[in-house]
Amino acid sequence: MYYADYHTHSRLSPDSDAPLLDMAEAAARAGLSELCITDHYDLVEMDGTPRTQPLDWPAAVAQWEEVRPRMAGRLILKLGVEFGSPTYDHTAARRTLDQSLLDFVIGSLHNYSPEAGGADFYLGDYTSPEICYAALDDYFAHMARLAPLPFYDSLGHIIYPLRYMCMRDGQSVSLDRYMDAIREILKTVVETGHGIEVNTYNGRTVSDWRPILDLYREVGGEILTVGSDAHAPRNVARGIRDAYALIAEAGFRYVAVYARRKPAFIPL
Repeated sequence: MYYADYHTHSRLSPDSDAPLLDMAEAAARAGLSELCITDHYDLVEMDGTPRTQPLDWPAAVAQWEEVRPRMAGRLILKLGVEFGSPTYDHTAARRTLDQSLLDFVIGSLHNYSPEAGGADFYLGDYTSPEICYAALDDYFAHMARLAPLPFYDSLGHIIYPLRYMCMRDGQSVSLDRYMDAIREILKTVVETGHGIEVNTYNGRTVSDWRPILDLYREVGGEILTVGSDAHAPRNVARGIRDAYALIAEAGFRYVAVYARRKPAFIPL
């Protein structure tokens, strides 16, 4: 089986100190055929203020060009970006993605909408279900604005806020009330030729994706990427095999990998 991890971070992300070579070596040891490095670039800071520093693409290219030949014959290394909150500024979003050698873009939301203050969900204090559902109301309304935009290839970690609400803060939150909204988001993803990501969160959330996968298949979705969201070598490839199995069980026949923003399909 051809396994690929399409959501990973290196020391070019503010929340990782991992050298790219260490991430690539970990991927090869884990039996991956392909790794895409997708370091963070968000148009807003964690506190919701606009980011003024542009994407340091030369640094991303430099480390990729250094490591890629060292992995020749052992691992295919692709160059991507996790692009956060492109909804905030379409002009800046276009400028950010006008880069040579860019293989793949995850479109993600880590922050509340501008109308709700724009802070990162990580900073939230989710002490009650009511607080959680108010945050999720904003999140899925914001994601509906991201879905039709041309600034991504795969829509990243659709269930992202649950990491902090449920896994960190111990709340019991259901997405049942959002399934109609998620269905409409997924329909837009399909209609605009994009894909979605199954994000294993270091192997901790694989089974949570089955309802999303079922909805995605119902609306005609086909393009799926899989990522561990590893920020350290020890987490590279975690949950990838289980995610492939879950995707196959849900009736999909392929996962996608990318080169220069164009998908290719790997049979399951």
